[in-house]
Amino acid sequence: MQENFLKLNDEKTEFVLIGSRQQLSKVNVPHITIGDSDITPSLSARNLGVILDSSMSLNTHVSSIVRSASFHIRNIGRIRKYLSPHATEQIVHSFVTSRLDMGNSLLFGLPQDQIARLQRIQNTAARLVTLTRKRSHITPVLRVTLAASWLQNCIQTKSLNDLVPEYIKCLL
Repeated sequence: MQENFLKLNDEKTEFVLIGSRQQLSKVNVPHITIGDSDITPSLSARNLGVILDSSMSLNTHVSSIVRSASFHIRNIGRIRKYLSPHATEQIVHSFVTSRLDMGNSLLFGLPQDQIARLQRIQNTAARLVTLTRKRSHITPVLRVTLAASWLQNCIQTKSLNDLVPEYIKCLL
């Protein structure tokens, strides 16, 4: 590593043994040595923003997403009355939706209880943007919002490719 001018950061270096409980009980690795550093195994490790645990259940990752997104939703809710609907939507997309989308392909096949936790965050964010009450059904709101967003994106894409009339282009 030194010939490539790379240095190992002892505080940030970690590794995880991955396997079932039965497999992990058979293995005893107190530490590994890389260069001059002894690295002990941890229960979870972050790689490219995704927290991987030893059983690959992604419970730690989902909990981290829910905690972070809830924090941001609470803070955005405190200043919501000062924001326009468009500004609120942009802030929610940048702080909440981006966290839900990051590494979402790894979430395929998660148990329903973990998916429900993420869905609750998405529903709360939609309620915050649309000012829908907590006890109101969110599904109709999501359908209208998603349909309007899809239609707007479709028109913008066609406009960029000169596939719409001039009077629609001047509206964009």
